[in-house]
This record gives sequence, C-alpha cells and structure tokens, in this order.
Amino acid sequence: MFSGLESPMHLLVVLIVAILVLGPKKLPEAARGLGSGIRQFKDSIEGKETPAPVAAAPVTAAPVTTATSASIEATPVAAETEKAI
Repeated sequence: MFSGLESPMHLLVVLIVAILVLGPKKLPEAARGLGSGIRQFKDSIEGKETPAPVAAAPVTAAPVTTATSASIEATPVAAETEKAI
C-alpha cells in the first residue's frame, strides 16, 4: 500500500508542501520540535530518564498598582454608577 513513498520525488513534494504551509521561517523550528519528540519517544521506549530542560531566563512579574478611592471616583463609570444609585 505504501511502497514507493520514500522515493526522492515524493520527499520533494512533501518538502514543498511543508514550506508552503509553515513558511521558511517556521520550518526549522517545526523540524527541531519533531526531532526532539522522536528522541524523547525513543528514550522513553528504551527506559532512559532525562530531566526536562529548564528555562534560562526567569520570568519577571509586572509591578502591582493599587487603586485609591480618589482614582475610582474620578472614572466616568463610577460617576454613572453613583447617579444610577
């Protein structure tokens, strides 16, 4: 059923379709992800345990601001709400 699918012409067609779908900028990233997935699958079948890579840059949180009652009263929504009450 699948005989001859590994011929160079078929691989060329698959490569052209992949470039059209993913674009030349995303194709290396997709190939890296596919290779990493295959490598992890092989390692899990063989029983090798490898730790997951840790992100190098820590994530920083945005500064937290608190609203004062004066700033809340100055908003148009708060003024409309007070009129409705």
